[in-house]
This record gives sequence, C-alpha cells and structure tokens, in this order.
Amino acid sequence: MKKILILFSAIFFSQIAISQAPIQVEKSGEGNPIILLPGFTTPGSVWDETIENLSSTYETHVVSYAGFNGLEPIGTPWYTPIKESLIDYIKTENLTNLTIIGHSMGGNLAVDLAEAFDTNLSGLILVDALPCMRELMMPGVPASSLQYDSPYNNQMIEMQDDAFKNTALMMARNMTNQEDKVEMIAGWSIAADRKTYVYGYTDLLKLDLRPSLENIQTQTLILGATFPTREMSQQTFEKQYANLKNKTIELADNSKHFIMFDQPEWLYSQINNYLAKNAQ
Repeated sequence: MKKILILFSAIFFSQIAISQAPIQVEKSGEGNPIILLPGFTTPGSVWDETIENLSSTYETHVVSYAGFNGLEPIGTPWYTPIKESLIDYIKTENLTNLTIIGHSMGGNLAVDLAEAFDTNLSGLILVDALPCMRELMMPGVPASSLQYDSPYNNQMIEMQDDAFKNTALMMARNMTNQEDKVEMIAGWSIAADRKTYVYGYTDLLKLDLRPSLENIQTQTLILGATFPTREMSQQTFEKQYANLKNKTIELADNSKHFIMFDQPEWLYSQINNYLAKNAQ
C-alpha cells in the first residue's frame, strides 16, 4: 500500500519563504477519497484501526495538526490556518466524491469543509463532535469574552509539568472507559506544544458553527457517545444540530468520547454501512 506524507502550508508554494505547515497529511490506498480528521491533541494515527476495518477500498487522507503529534507549532490564531490549509489541500488534490470523517474538533473542521465543498461531497460523518462546545461547557458566555491573554490561560501556560500531567490524566479518564488507553490519551496532551494546547483550545471555545449547518445539504451521520447518560446526549446532539437538515443521529452505548476505543466494532459498522450507501 502506497503511503505519501504531505506537508501543507497556508502560504502559497510560489512564495520563497514557507512557514511551518499547519497540517500534515498521510495519503494511502486507492479508490474514492476519505479525509480523516482527529480531535484536539490527537494524532492522525487514532484512525489506523478504523481504516483497517473499512469494508471497501478507499484513498485515505489522514491529517495531523501543527503543535501536536511532534509537529512544530504555528502560533495564533491556530484553528483558522488549519481550516484554510485543508481547503487548499482539497483543491490542490482535486478531491471529488469525497467523504469527510471528523472526531471531536475534527468534526468542527469537517463542518467547515462541508460548508465549503458541500456539492462535491459524497459523505460527512461526525464522531462525538459539537458545533458549539462553548454553549455546552460555558452556557451564555459570549465568544468575545474569551481571550488568549487570560488568568486561566496564563495559569495553564505556567503550570508545572507534574501538575499538568495530573490534569491531563484526569481529563483522559473522562474520555474513555478503557483504562489501558488513559495514559496514551493523556500523553498526547503532555507531549503537545503547551501554547498550542492552551491557545488552540481558546480558538475552539470561540467557535459556533451552528449557523453554518443550514448551508450543508450532505446527508450527515452523527455518531455520539452516551456519556454521561443516553438521554442527556440525545438532547444535546438534537439541540446542537437542529439547523442541520439531512442527518441521522446514532449513539454508542457504554462509550465516552473516544468511541473508537470504547465501541470500535459499533463504530466500524456504522461507518461501513454509511459508506456503502453514500461513498461508492
């Protein structure tokens, strides 16, 4: 199987000075293209087992982000250059009959890409992703109140390594039921560029993609975890995606945020069934 590593910059290649690339893409296989977008701090390799369990052959484009997975940081703003680089990448690669799969923050990017390329998409799959995390985590707080230079961000930047590790482990335990995956998930945060981790998360909290959903016509599969309860999760996804016309919401029982770890076979089945109908 061929594998091609592509570094993609938001700056045009014709320029002499090329900045650090916002994204890294590993291209592999043949067939209709699928872009796989991981979540915040998460390397693209989180999709390896999913790709291995696809029931048909596809050309996969697995993305990793600057500041994570050992890649050099790009500074701030962080999210927008990544989004723009992905748009440029799709245009440069001339990807048609494209399916986009995004987990968590990758789902936010998937929504942005779907809005930009809606008529060219074969499919859109969002895995435990919300178009406005701020509304769930900080109800009623306006995006304008969130700044890079804030007491909380400064505290996170200056936090000692041991304290940061403990925080990362605590967060990881709320993201998976698989104890053997906790240290790996925490390790992604620990290894991340600290400023990317802190300021990049500020970028995410500012996002509200709910209005953009009205512009997406692609039949969308939304896969959610049932943590903390199925009822709460169902209500959250229905409310957050109310503006998305063509959607199906499916929830994975006994799963936290990393559905690919907690309910992998369920995830593979959902993705393969969807692809069979939409991406052949």
